[in-house]
Amino acid sequence: MRRILVVTSHVAQDTVGLSPTIAPLQRAGIEVVALPTVVLSNHPARAHYAGIVVAPSELGKMTEAIEANGWLGTFDAVLSGYLPTPGHAAWIARLVQRMRELYPPVVYVCDPILGDDPTGLYIDPEAAAVVRDKLAPVADILTPNRFELSWLSRRDVQSVDDATEAALSLDRPIVAATSIPVSETELANVLVSNGNALVSTVEKLSDIPHGTGDLFTGFLTARLLRGASISDAWTHAIQGVRFGLEASQGSDRLMLPLIDWSWLSS
Repeated sequence: MRRILVVTSHVAQDTVGLSPTIAPLQRAGIEVVALPTVVLSNHPARAHYAGIVVAPSELGKMTEAIEANGWLGTFDAVLSGYLPTPGHAAWIARLVQRMRELYPPVVYVCDPILGDDPTGLYIDPEAAAVVRDKLAPVADILTPNRFELSWLSRRDVQSVDDATEAALSLDRPIVAATSIPVSETELANVLVSNGNALVSTVEKLSDIPHGTGDLFTGFLTARLLRGASISDAWTHAIQGVRFGLEASQGSDRLMLPLIDWSWLSS
């Protein structure tokens, strides 16, 4: 059985962070070990929320215990998402290095949760800089949205061509970028892998629930860990998000239990 360590936010009420990332992985038969960087009652965009930040020192103690028990070198992949402080991002850099020492083939998936349109950056700018300068350069897979791709590449990304050039400039094995502008009614997903680019357009929807980026990364990673090609995994992730949105129509959050998961076996 494939195993993955996932490090991102845990949000109790809304489907962002761990819950939409983990759901496709577990449904694909992958064992998930999850560590939360923050624990929140609900998404901070709501009128009221409460929670705590899990300090990098505490997370470090947890992974040290995992290693002491002989488990840290047994993961096929590690996925990082929401990292609220520079300390969290620096800790992930050390963790990835240690996991590669223990098991060199381990795959590092970096979902650079830095910000989005139209809000812009919504984490500590110093933390975002560590993600850009220390994590993105060592990632095997990057899954940024338009804003995040622009931030990571230091380029103005306003089109599919811009996104392709920005992704190529990052010089990573796989960059799967989402929410790239095409027109008033369409967005594009842009995949760059081994110097080749694939583009898929999707309808631009309004009032979509938070968490679609997490769901996309979960589907993409799950398919890759099951041995699929990158083009198949990319198509699979786009389809999975569409199914998630269809199941969530009329709701202000992703309705994961209503997704038809049977198609995962296809």
